[in-house]
Amino acid sequence: MTAPEPPEVPGPPGGVLGGLGPAAAVYFLRRVVELTDARRDQDHVDLLVWQFGSVPDRTGFLQGRGESPEPALVANAVALERAGATFISVPCNTAIVWVDAIRAAVGIEVLHTVEETIAAAQAAVPGLTSVGLLATDGTLEQGIYARAAEAAGLTLLVPEPEVQERVMAVIYDGVKAGNPVPRDEFDALVDHLADRGAEAVLLGCTELSVLLGDLGIEDPRLVDSIDAVARATVLRGGGTLRDPA
Repeated sequence: MTAPEPPEVPGPPGGVLGGLGPAAAVYFLRRVVELTDARRDQDHVDLLVWQFGSVPDRTGFLQGRGESPEPALVANAVALERAGATFISVPCNTAIVWVDAIRAAVGIEVLHTVEETIAAAQAAVPGLTSVGLLATDGTLEQGIYARAAEAAGLTLLVPEPEVQERVMAVIYDGVKAGNPVPRDEFDALVDHLADRGAEAVLLGCTELSVLLGDLGIEDPRLVDSIDAVARATVLRGGGTLRDPA
């Protein structure tokens, strides 16, 4: 007896390079759903999610600890393309350090999380000239936001060294470890950059995006990298964005 042909999968689907970290990918998917103007299931974009938390730590490698995440990132992107993805979203900022290697390995579009975030800041604040950045040490040291900001004609402000240590503690000892972070600690980091002259503050680490959602923070100064790439994913996937009003 001949087996029936499997049903054709609707699409074309987008791909999500998840697991970087796992909670950030889950939050990203939630935001994709929330930002989509949908009245029924079929109005949402189709996505293939590749959730590999086993990818080596990006910041650790950039600081000389552990193995390179590049082979795993590239392999996972190739797997998404082979599975049928027509573009790839990367809900991780530090992983964008390897975006050129990922793009070279696949024949589909790979959205640039950092450039999407800079563009979102400019759209949110007309006449924007300076932005602050909360991100991992690896993201700061690699200059991926600095280059994107310069290309957009913006001045980039980063935390003082002692404040950056607190940012890393919030990310690694707080969100990644599953421990609560006090609201006033998060607010203090944002205020520090605003006091330095930032007209908007970029959440350039997806763990900070998770924290933003967990704490229910609504601060017009903040531009969330997960929301930026989620909006781009909805549009690239053929969906319609929900009216923010």
